[in-house]
This record gives sequence, C-alpha cells and structure tokens, in this order.
Amino acid sequence: MTAARRLRAALSPDEAKLIVIDPRSYMTYQPFLAEAAAGSVEPRHVVVPLREVLNGCQVMSGEVTGVESARRAVTLRVADGHIEQLSYDILVVAPGSVSKTLPIPGLTEHAVGFKTLEEAIYLRNHVLSRLDAAASTLDPDLRRTLLTFVFVGGGYAGVEAMAELEDLARQAARNYVGVSPDDMRWVLVEAADRIMPEVSLPLAHYTLDRLAERGFENYLGTTLKSCEDSHVVLGNGVEFDAGTIVWTAGVKPNPMLADTDLPLDERGRVRCTAALRVEGVPGVFAAGDCAAVPDLTSESPDAVCAPSAQHATRQAKQLVKNILAELRGGDQGNYRHSYAGSVASLGLYRGVAEIYGVKLRGAPAWALHRLYHLATMPTAHRKARIAADWLLSLPFGRQIVATGELHEPHKQFARAGKRR
Repeated sequence: MTAARRLRAALSPDEAKLIVIDPRSYMTYQPFLAEAAAGSVEPRHVVVPLREVLNGCQVMSGEVTGVESARRAVTLRVADGHIEQLSYDILVVAPGSVSKTLPIPGLTEHAVGFKTLEEAIYLRNHVLSRLDAAASTLDPDLRRTLLTFVFVGGGYAGVEAMAELEDLARQAARNYVGVSPDDMRWVLVEAADRIMPEVSLPLAHYTLDRLAERGFENYLGTTLKSCEDSHVVLGNGVEFDAGTIVWTAGVKPNPMLADTDLPLDERGRVRCTAALRVEGVPGVFAAGDCAAVPDLTSESPDAVCAPSAQHATRQAKQLVKNILAELRGGDQGNYRHSYAGSVASLGLYRGVAEIYGVKLRGAPAWALHRLYHLATMPTAHRKARIAADWLLSLPFGRQIVATGELHEPHKQFARAGKRR
C-alpha cells in the first residue's frame, strides 16, 4: 500500500497504470489487533480501505493463482471464481505472511490464530462468551475448562494478545455473579527458553515477571503436543482441558508464492537482491514478509531482514526509488536499515519498549506504544477515530459484550425457518 501510494504520487497517469491485487479490499494495521480484540479500539478503525487511499490506482479484489515471469503475466481468481490474466511491465510481489502452523493433532480444529482482524474480533467474542457460559453452568469441571485460556507462542503477537485479553476478561468479570479473575487460568506456552526475542533479555525477563505477578502460567522450553477435543497436552507432560487455544507461534510466507515461477529460498521466501529485485527475474521486485532481502547491517553474510512492519514500510520507500530508476533511468540503491527497536502493550497502563537501546517499562512504555502506532497509522481521520476511542474509554471503560452470532449470522434465520 505504501509503495503504491508513493508511486502514484510520483508517476502521472500517462506514464503508468497502477494495479493493486489483494484478496481483501483493505489493509490491516496489525499492531492494533490486540487493542481491537480487547475493546480499546473499534475494529473498523484499524483497517484502511485500499480504494480510499490509492486514488488513481485500480484495486482488484482477487487471489493470485500464478505468476509466469517469462510471459510477464499474472493469473488471478476474482470474487465470483472467474479467472483473469493480466500482463505487466513491472511486478511488485508483496503478499506478506500467514500463520505458521505445525502438524499437531487437534490444532487446526480447535485453535485460532491472531493474524487478521476477523480472528481478533472472533477472539474477543469468544473470550466473553466463555465468561457467559461459565457463569451459567453448575458443572465445576466444565466451568474450569471454559475459563482456561492457552496461548502458544511467546513473541510480541502472543504476549500482547494474551495480556490485552486477560485485561478485558478481568474487567468483564466484575459484571458476572460468581465469576472472579482468580477463577480464570491463563497459560503461555513457548518452545524457546525466553519470550519476546525482539527485545533484550533483561526486558524479556521483566515482562515474564510481570505476567507471573498477574497469575499467568508460563511454560518456556515447552511445546504443544496435541489439543484434540480441547484437551491440551504439553511436551513437559502437563495436561489439562482448555476452552480457548490461540496459536501465535510464528509466521510463514504467503503460500501463494509456491504457485509462481519465482525463485524461493528454503523457507518459501522470494530470493531478492539488496536492491529488492527478485534474483534472475527481470522486471520483478519484492518486499515485506515474503521477501528474503539481505540484511546489510548484519555481520553475517547470510542474514536476511526479519519479517516485520518496520522493515516492510522502509523497504517500500526504497522500492519506489528503484522502480522510478528502472522506468526513468538512473542508479538503483540497496536497502539498508538497522533495527530501531520495539514497543509492546501488556494491557492498560502497562508496557515495555526498547528504542535505540533505551529501555522503558510500565506506563511510559505503554504511552510510547500508543503514540508511536498512532503516528504511523495511515490517514488523519483514522488517527482521530482511534484517539477518540481511547479518550472515551477513560471515563466509560471498554465495551464489554459478546456478539457470537456475528460469525454465524444465518444460523438464527435458518432456525426460525425450521420452526414454521
């Protein structure tokens, strides 16, 4: 989206026609997914409609099913299943990443990811519905299962999602007779011996200590062996039933890349030069999570840029310069960016941040997290809406209601038809 906006501003309609293809007609600002799930931000405010911000570009809602670089052609499937073919002079490949799953029994049937807005909304409704069900049953075993929440993956996404949703559930529990925060069980499972590899080890230990103080069970160096029928079995032998299982254990490049003839590395990423050109393929560039771009700031010659929004947005700016050089003549530059740091929210007024070696904890880090992401959120009116959401939540609190029918809107209508 960033590259398309900048290219459209730099190129006149007579110079180039810009076509943007994406299965969704909007861009999701993923750093706000945890806050959208927790009710701090209205979900509609964390997405940006592509047609709104890409004036002068043709936006096609479809799924790319093939790229033939020799013919300079892209095949896509549009909404009604119709197949289209488009030719190109220059192609930018940036489909991003998807949740990385493993062949664990029960995982795909009983777990949910935390990568899309739809998953964030579902989790919000699901967590609150578990409280509804727990307050309505007299079965202690069922109640214990309903109030057990498991998060697999201790990166930023998993820690933020778990901390924000626990904050929401703790606040919601005040409205439920017979349900208290102490009744809930929150479990974090991480295969590595530490959490949040994006920050320094002392800050990761600080985060782990704060989670433990809030009652979280943290299992490090532990894997999920199975979760069939919502019965969780961990690699360390611990077993229990859980009503909610969230999978945030890493990402992988979009699998659509396998349907192209572009060169891929062992992880399925597009092989790129430091100038963001696809190796050995004229006229094709790549950037973002799907691209294996050499990290020129690393001492290792084999290092590639991490799959993060920080790299993706900066690569987009270099990408535009190189495409303009391709079209108009000129030298193409290499992408180089040193990792600036990270910010994370751990619930209301709690956070951690590490920016250029400066470490912050607690409320200052939480405030920096909000300010940073508000500043980088596209469009002025979305910034204003998000700021208004935050301000309204100060005197009135979060909206706490589960609308589970949102995920099956036809169910009640079909039931009504059967009862005629």
